[in-house]
Amino acid sequence: MLHTDIPTRGEILALAALTDPWCVSIYTPTEADTPTPDKNRVAFANQVRRVLERVTDAAVRAEFERDFDDLIDDEEFWRFQSRTLVVHATPTRMRTYRVPNRLGEGETVADRFYLKPLLRAITFPQAAFVLALAEGSARLVEITPDEPAREVHLPGLPISAVDHARKASLNDRAPKRKVQGGEGRKMRVRQYARAIDQELRDVLAGRDVPLILAAAEPTDSLFRSVNSYHHLLPEGIPGNPEQLSDEELAARARHVLDRHYAAQLADLRTVFDRRRAEGRASTDISDIARAATFGIVASVLVDIDAAVPGTLSPDDGTVTFGPASDADAPGVLDEICRRVLLADGRVLAVRADDLPDGAPVAAMLRYTP
Repeated sequence: MLHTDIPTRGEILALAALTDPWCVSIYTPTEADTPTPDKNRVAFANQVRRVLERVTDAAVRAEFERDFDDLIDDEEFWRFQSRTLVVHATPTRMRTYRVPNRLGEGETVADRFYLKPLLRAITFPQAAFVLALAEGSARLVEITPDEPAREVHLPGLPISAVDHARKASLNDRAPKRKVQGGEGRKMRVRQYARAIDQELRDVLAGRDVPLILAAAEPTDSLFRSVNSYHHLLPEGIPGNPEQLSDEELAARARHVLDRHYAAQLADLRTVFDRRRAEGRASTDISDIARAATFGIVASVLVDIDAAVPGTLSPDDGTVTFGPASDADAPGVLDEICRRVLLADGRVLAVRADDLPDGAPVAAMLRYTP
C-alpha cells in the first residue's frame, strides 16, 4: 500500500494563508518500491541544495539546513513513500505530504508557498478504494494512479457473512423476531455489512478518497443502507467480485472514476455557461484576479500545467505580468488560487482540455460585480 497523507482542505487553507519572506516549496517525484532505496532521498537532497543556494540570508539558511538535514537523515521517513513528496517549509516550520499523484519535479523560494500542483491531489485524485463484497468474502483494494492494485490487509475484517453471524447457515432463524428464509438472510448480510463498515472507519477516517463498491444485489443495496463513508460513489461494479482479480477490479474502478469526474466537469461546464450568460463567469485573467481579490469568486478552474508569471496588487488585484524567466516561481494563477481559497471559494486544478475557450483559468462568481 502506498503511504499517503493528502492534505485536508483545512491544511490547504493554512498553507495558503501563510506568508513569509522565505517560503520554500519542493516537489519530488518518488517511488514507493525501488531497488535503490536511497534514490528518493538523493533526488530530494539535490533539490534542497539548489534551494539553499537561493537563500541569501545566512541565519535563515542555517535554519533551513538544520531542518532539511534532519529530514534527509530520517531513514524511517524515506522507507515509506508514495508517488510525489511535497515539502513546504519556512525557517520555523516544515510540512510534508506524500501524495499518490505523479507531480512534476520543482522547487520555489518565494514569499508564499507554491500550491497549485498540490491542488491536483485533492481535486480529482486518480486514487480510490474498492470494497469487493460478497456473502462469502470481503476485501479492500487500493487503486493508485500509477501502481498495480494492492489489497489492504485488515485483520478485523469479517471473513464472511456466515462467519460473522456464527451460524451454520444464513437462513438460520433469528433468536428474537423469528425472522427466517429470505428476510433472515438479508438481516444477516446487513449485520455483516455493518461490521465491515465499522472496520473500514479506521482506514477511511479523515480521507476524501472515493470508495467504489463491487458487489452483486442484494449485497450492494444492503451495504449502502448501512454505509457511513461520505465518499462512497453511487456507481459501483456489479456482479460477483470473487470472480475478479485485484487488477480486474482496478481496471473497472478506473472507468467508474473517469465517469464520476467527467460528470463533475460536465456539470461545472454547464454551470459556467449559465453563469456567463448571466454575467457571472469569466475566462479573463485580469477580471478574475480582481474578483478573487474582493472575494467574489465562488469556483475557479485552473490549468495545472500553465504558468503565468507576474504578481497581483494586494489592494485591488491589478495584474502585473512578469517575464517568462519567472515561470518557476508562484505566479498570477497561483495567487488567484490562493485568494479564492482564502475567500472560502473552490479551486479545481484541471487539464487544459477541461477549460473553456482554451484559457488557463475560468471562474464562476458569487454575484455580478
